[in-house]
Amino acid sequence: MRQSFNYSLIIGGLLMLTSCEKALEVSPRSEFSPDNVLTSESGIKALLFSAYAHQQTQSNSRYVINDSEVCTDMGFNTGGAENGQLIQLINFTWDPTLGTLAADMWDPNYRVVRDANGVIENVGNVTAAESTKKLFKAEARVLRAQAYALLMTFFGTVPLRTSTTQPADLARATEEELKAFVEKEITESIPDLPDPGKEETYGRFSKGVAYSILAKFYLNTKQWQKAADAAKAVMDFNYYALNPDFVGMFRVENEGAANREMILALQCRPEDPFGNWYQAGALPPGYKSSPQFPNFTYKTTMSNFATQYRLRTAFTSSFAANDKRLQLICTSYVNTSNQTIDLSTGDNARSFKYWDNNTVGNNSGTDVPILRYADILLTRAEALNELNGPTAEAFTLINLVRTRAGIPNLTQTDTPTKDAFRTAIFRERGWEFVSEGKRREDLVRQGTFISLAQARGITNAKPERVLFPIPQAEIDANKLCVQSPGY
Repeated sequence: MRQSFNYSLIIGGLLMLTSCEKALEVSPRSEFSPDNVLTSESGIKALLFSAYAHQQTQSNSRYVINDSEVCTDMGFNTGGAENGQLIQLINFTWDPTLGTLAADMWDPNYRVVRDANGVIENVGNVTAAESTKKLFKAEARVLRAQAYALLMTFFGTVPLRTSTTQPADLARATEEELKAFVEKEITESIPDLPDPGKEETYGRFSKGVAYSILAKFYLNTKQWQKAADAAKAVMDFNYYALNPDFVGMFRVENEGAANREMILALQCRPEDPFGNWYQAGALPPGYKSSPQFPNFTYKTTMSNFATQYRLRTAFTSSFAANDKRLQLICTSYVNTSNQTIDLSTGDNARSFKYWDNNTVGNNSGTDVPILRYADILLTRAEALNELNGPTAEAFTLINLVRTRAGIPNLTQTDTPTKDAFRTAIFRERGWEFVSEGKRREDLVRQGTFISLAQARGITNAKPERVLFPIPQAEIDANKLCVQSPGY
């Protein structure tokens, strides 16, 4: 059994004690009182774990995935209550009041920022070894930087809250200020983080995690040389590796520290609120079984949502017939009436990347990848191509991923130019990371997010919608935060 830790239970217990103390006027004062909770190692660690808990949005993972896919050439959705939000993403008709903008993009990341700021401001007063205080501070700084990197992918510039004492009204920082902040926070923290595999518990940040976050941040902000270098730093640990079995990599029994491809994941388990809900929405109506997934034993105790998480046919048809990654896409199933239903057309195929035989209700225990080693290889390949065109190393990197998928190597003849290789790498990323919530940021970086939507007939796909609007609740609460142009 893998070793991990439950951030929410730890911080919840501490916060219950602190919130009760004033009303009950406990005497003698509790060790968790507001005056001293953040001067003890246990108190500051609990606040750090609270930041991790907000970073680990397990039960919201379906929105983490769908928000970044249904607005692209990859994902689709119909039916059920969730479609009320997702249809706005599909049709680019969202506005600042759309609930998922706050609930799944804005709020969790700013809660990470809030808790990380508390750790950073108070850790110096903690009675603990200096090495421990440096570690806690480094983890908090990288957590905070990651939150801002994610916020930038969704909203562009945002208010830069670096202290718990800043006023509620705060203007959006400039792009350059945010870029410099994220880079500085991570690069200065890396020396105080453990090497990969040396973390106290699985899931806490290491040098490998920090460099990986930095590599993807540089990539999404088109800092090509820095992206290539940060990806190389991850590779140079010689710790991470592609899992030889693409399909088996996502099974619960292969999760944890032994899976060297998973650099960072949303750690799920089959209980509320820590379950992965994606599979419940991906199951087609009346699902009983599928010859494509003989090892998946569906039980009537498992949820099958009215909403339908679907994949676009144009996307699923783009896979090579022998691509092993197709083995996790369901195109045919048997329903409860013993009818065989074809899902291969009509934007109706389903991703079965997250099936789990021990699912309880909505809650699958299958982890959702945030960063995989395949992403690091493709990050360096893309960055090298943007710098120098398709180099020999760029071909080697993309072909490592293709070989694992069982498809032929890409050659100079196939993609002789920078533009051709760029197209190839974005196609590869689509096949590799389907239902992992990366497609929108990839298309934005490629510059095709809006044009591909327009090609699908989405008339509201206008250039200003390359970014989401700041949630209305934030605009109402922060009079200095100016809304995104066009909203």
